[in-house]
Amino acid sequence: MRKSLACIFALSLIAIVVGPDSVSLSADKLSVEYLNSPASKALGLPFSEAVRVGNMLYLAGQVGNTPGKLELVPGGIRAEAKQAMENMNAILERNGSSLDHVVKCTVFLADMKEWPIFNEVYRSFFSSHFPARSSLGTTGLALGARVEIECIAVIPSKKK
Repeated sequence: MRKSLACIFALSLIAIVVGPDSVSLSADKLSVEYLNSPASKALGLPFSEAVRVGNMLYLAGQVGNTPGKLELVPGGIRAEAKQAMENMNAILERNGSSLDHVVKCTVFLADMKEWPIFNEVYRSFFSSHFPARSSLGTTGLALGARVEIECIAVIPSKKK
């Protein structure tokens, strides 16, 4: 009870300090959109390729599959990493963002020994900044992939 009251007090104080237009305490004002391209919907997978909450975009993990198919591109880690990044970029752009607006990436590798190769490909996609990032090794990824990448990005407001 004390923690709840403390949270309400803190949020109220923030609203007073920054003003009512900057902070919304009402959940009904925060829209959530579950986003899928027609190609993604056609695959019938049990998740959204992206979820938009306000001006934030949360992408599902992307593997190096040929868009619209449940098949990995041939060529191992280098080719899969490139395709996964291209898949991620396509989803971002389709939903009003871009790689320039990515703030956080999480990378899953089937073999951490392939980290240097992944980094080489990853660097070729980010030119103006590097997002915060976590990388970890796994014991298996969907479709037998070598890499999976998820990200969080900002959707910039349109200039008037």
